[in-house]
Amino acid sequence: MRERDDMTFPFEEYQRRIGDLRQRMAKRLLDVVIITDPENLMYLTDYQTSGYSFFQALVVPIDDEPYMITRMMEESNVHARTWVEKTRPYSDTGDAIQMLIESLREFGLSEKVLGYERNSYFFPAYHQDYLKTAFKGSRLMDCFGIVEEGRKCKSSYELDAMRKSADAARAGLFAGVEACQAGVTENEIGGAISQAMFAAGGDFPAVMPYVTSGPRTMIGHATWEGRTVQPGEHVFLEIGGCYRRYHTALMRTVICGELTDSMYRAQETMKLALRQIREEMRPGLTVSDADHIVRSIITDNDVGARLITRSGYSIGIAFPPSWDEGYIVSLKGGDSSVLEPGMTFHVIPWMWGVDGDKTCGISDTFYITDKGCGSFFEDVPQDFFIRPGSSTKTAAKPEKGPELVKVPATEDKQPEKKQKVAEKR
Repeated sequence: MRERDDMTFPFEEYQRRIGDLRQRMAKRLLDVVIITDPENLMYLTDYQTSGYSFFQALVVPIDDEPYMITRMMEESNVHARTWVEKTRPYSDTGDAIQMLIESLREFGLSEKVLGYERNSYFFPAYHQDYLKTAFKGSRLMDCFGIVEEGRKCKSSYELDAMRKSADAARAGLFAGVEACQAGVTENEIGGAISQAMFAAGGDFPAVMPYVTSGPRTMIGHATWEGRTVQPGEHVFLEIGGCYRRYHTALMRTVICGELTDSMYRAQETMKLALRQIREEMRPGLTVSDADHIVRSIITDNDVGARLITRSGYSIGIAFPPSWDEGYIVSLKGGDSSVLEPGMTFHVIPWMWGVDGDKTCGISDTFYITDKGCGSFFEDVPQDFFIRPGSSTKTAAKPEKGPELVKVPATEDKQPEKKQKVAEKR
């Protein structure tokens, strides 16, 4: 390992991560691991590139120097960013897996027990089949999750990086809220969010902000498509800030006009869920229990809404196509995994189908402490933001989008006054 002082974290942090990985290798009787997941490469070495669709791997022997297999164009990233000294690049006309096999033989690893990430997005089946067919000298074992086990609890250095990503997300949110009003397009709002995040020192996120308005909020994972916000409509925002590939995220809702009684009740229900889960999240609580706390509160609503997803997920290092680490830990029923200090979660008590045709959200990113949990967005208001229902701009007729499925309404109830909601709490 080449010691250097210009990486994201101190050199000792990467030494610790490799040392911890080797301890897990020993427990699983592995002599070598082949790491191909971009987030895991970043975690272990500080290596990153947008060219991760090409095969790349960190080969870590249990008792020898690690080395990297990369596309020749990406070798410069290894030398510029990481502590790795040995590389074996392949050309665009070369064969990545053949280079991997040759390097294993070169370094005397061809008779060892090899672990590889069978579920990695970027170690596709045809590459795995090729390796198994052409490389007969050793025993190949699935070691998926061996790096993620170290990633699920963040160090103090990682939490500091996530605070910087939260600064970017916060700047983007306030710029987006300021841009929201009837007569502007979703694209203008998305552009304001993005510009503010980058100006605040944020890097490009694994997913650009989600910005939808009015009936388009009912479309899952939709974002801006040029639609113009109409008077009285709401705008749903979900923003993931990024700093050195570490992410934090939050949802907020903007009302361009007056806050209706049903939207107020939705707001108070989500705030209650966040307040309750923050009081309860602590080491020892199970993932399933955390999900139940959020889900039971959101389910008990009288505005026709549902929580149709998990109630949260681990968040941290991410490359496109997703900013979450839900494959490491997700808040969902039936999972007895226990919360530990250093875990970080985007908790999402959002509500799909308010009045049958509106989706709104308030969320937060929490970090588990020794005795409870903290928020990366402590100072960000949770109430819906109220913005002008009209503007000097002419509100264009909304473009026709995909047909939406209206959520069946619950039994009609007399709208309650705001004081009633407060009593319910």
